[in-house]
Amino acid sequence: GCLLLWLLPSVLRAQSGEEMRSRSMACQQSPTKVSCKGAGLRRLPKELAHGVKYLELSNNFIQNLSGSSMPGFGQLEYLDVCFNQLEVVSATALARLPQLRSLLLGSNRLDRNYLANGRAFRLLGRVELLDLSANNLESHMAGWYISNLTRLRMLDLSGNRMTRLPAGIFGSSPRLRELDLSDNYIMEIEEGAFEALEELEVVNLALNSLHCISGFSLTQLRVLNLSHNALELFLWGEGAEPYLLQVLDLSHNRLLSFPQLPKAHYLTHLNLSNNLIASLLPGSGDPGQFVLLYEEMVRINRTQPAAAGLTRVTDLDLSNNRLELLPFPFFHSLGSLHSLSLARNCLQDVAGESLAGSTEPGSRSPALSVRSLDLQDNALRALPPWFFTSLPQLEEIDLGSNSLQPCESQGNGQGGDSHLPPPGGTCTPFYNVPGLKHLNLGKNNIARLLPFAFNQTPLLSLDLSGNKDLFVPKEALGGLELSLQKLSLRGNQMDDSKAELPCLGTLKVLDLSGNNLSLLPTGLLCSPLESLDIRNNNLATLGKPALASWSRSLKDVAVAGNPFSCCSLAWLD
Repeated sequence: GCLLLWLLPSVLRAQSGEEMRSRSMACQQSPTKVSCKGAGLRRLPKELAHGVKYLELSNNFIQNLSGSSMPGFGQLEYLDVCFNQLEVVSATALARLPQLRSLLLGSNRLDRNYLANGRAFRLLGRVELLDLSANNLESHMAGWYISNLTRLRMLDLSGNRMTRLPAGIFGSSPRLRELDLSDNYIMEIEEGAFEALEELEVVNLALNSLHCISGFSLTQLRVLNLSHNALELFLWGEGAEPYLLQVLDLSHNRLLSFPQLPKAHYLTHLNLSNNLIASLLPGSGDPGQFVLLYEEMVRINRTQPAAAGLTRVTDLDLSNNRLELLPFPFFHSLGSLHSLSLARNCLQDVAGESLAGSTEPGSRSPALSVRSLDLQDNALRALPPWFFTSLPQLEEIDLGSNSLQPCESQGNGQGGDSHLPPPGGTCTPFYNVPGLKHLNLGKNNIARLLPFAFNQTPLLSLDLSGNKDLFVPKEALGGLELSLQKLSLRGNQMDDSKAELPCLGTLKVLDLSGNNLSLLPTGLLCSPLESLDIRNNNLATLGKPALASWSRSLKDVAVAGNPFSCCSLAWLD
């Protein structure tokens, strides 16, 4: 035992040497690139082969960049030392990197020795991309590091401890094009912080502590992310130059109303989700005033069609707010709008040109260009008869988690007059919508589908899941025989008498899971099913006629959670 303990240090030294050799062998090499990612290195490689321009040293244990002789390093253009333990960056080492264009130093400890390190950074005259993310840098430290990088184009300072952006912090980098300041603690942006950055196009200020943006004047910006802050106010500075901004993300803030946008802009994507917006009138945050202001909004929109200033917006997200009324007049000027989300609000009604509750016959709203509309998880009980007529280009609508009841088609599949308004407005007509392809009516507490509810609406997919005890008579899906490709009746607790499907000749995907079926609906025999989910039912066996009809089309089937009889499993063959 004593002898073994005495030999142990020698054994460990031998193993350590082998380990170092195996780590050096872990590097992958090509004529121009060397990658030693996760190789367990504690220092820089001693030399690089001729022609290597790309060196990756991330996920190691390197604590300093130093060295008087670094053969081959002078040709490097890209150096990645992220996720190490880097504390010291010497001027001697950086002086031997004259061709360096990209330097990635994220997730290290560069808050230590920042004064000496920052002086060394003055030798990085040609660097265009710099990553200093997650280094515990405070505002003054970050400013010191970049104080002499005149050619910088992309800068990542995310995940640090910056609390403010002082005036002139980026003054030495006038060519900066992309700037990431996300995930800091920035509460204040001094006037002039971005003044020198005339080429700046992309700014990410997400996950900070900003409460107010006023006099925003970065007209050359293309993308601005201000999500996950505490913004209650966002005001633009009005000037002669138009704003080039195309993408604006103000989600996850505390905005009380729709922000006032500048008169001239190129905005195409606007995200206002997860705020406290109770009104779509700019500057009106009190939901109690909304009805009083609504008539004024209609009047303004009639006289100034582009009053909202959103003529180029194609994608608008207003989900997770506090809207109670969906006012169509607000969207009249959005001539380019293709995707609109109002999911997870408090919507109870839809208003056209006249106020909700108007008794004017045939009251309707001018057509909108929306193709995809998300209204899931609201409190809608009925949509007005003119709703789909005002959305002639609509292809997809999500109405899940509301309380909508489909009307019976007045034409009963014979092409008769199916434009008659539903009696009393208690149900919603989903028939005669020729452009609609995808419809979600899941979790609407629908008890029974009426005959020909979707007649002359050539749906490709229909979701009726989560409607407990739903009764689907055979005629309910009449009119979908030659169009429907995907149908979900999941989680409805339907028994055999409540699932009567017609011959759906194009159906490829069917979800019947979470019901109480002991037999498959006979109407499915003529469907060219490719995917079938019948989990968690009361099926003891699968009928041979159905399986024979699907033998060439079926690609996947889920059958778990059924009381299959082990004595009658011939269907598996």
